[in-house]
Amino acid sequence: MSSPSRRREMDVMKLMMSDYKVEMLNDGMNEFIVDFQGPADSPYESGVWKVRVELPDSYPYKSPSIGFVNKIFHPNVDESSGSVCLDVINHTWSPMFDLVNVFESFLPQLLLYPNPSDPLNGEAGSLMMRDKEKYEQKVKEYCERYAKPKDAQTAVEESSDEEISDDGYTSSEDDTMGWQADP
Repeated sequence: MSSPSRRREMDVMKLMMSDYKVEMLNDGMNEFIVDFQGPADSPYESGVWKVRVELPDSYPYKSPSIGFVNKIFHPNVDESSGSVCLDVINHTWSPMFDLVNVFESFLPQLLLYPNPSDPLNGEAGSLMMRDKEKYEQKVKEYCERYAKPKDAQTAVEESSDEEISDDGYTSSEDDTMGWQADP
């Protein structure tokens, strides 16, 4: 077994042993979904975000691809694909980082300190710069609609059939529509 392979297994196991729910997608350890609680003291705190992680064969020497599965309103996340614009993941990744760093540091920092001047989601960036209060209200609406905690989401699904919103997205918790890995 090569060193990147051992490291990948250790990092995935470390993430699984942490407080995060990790759902493996294939037989290997290259693709999985992690439930990520929005950070406290942010408009995202009421949401549980499903984040898809894809590890390249050369991980940890090459960064993981990270994408939000459920819709999120954020200047640095593409709303239709869930792709994340985060320098430390996309450009300045180092083998010194691991998967727990992604979920305990990088993603919380992304949600706590959006960069509206370099947006992937122009509407979110513009609204944040123009009217922060309206921006935060829209974030909270997305949390309620797309990132409800599992028990609340299950109760909603049991009380009514899955509904499709005017933008074509379902409100189902396992909605994986639109996600794609960063190149």
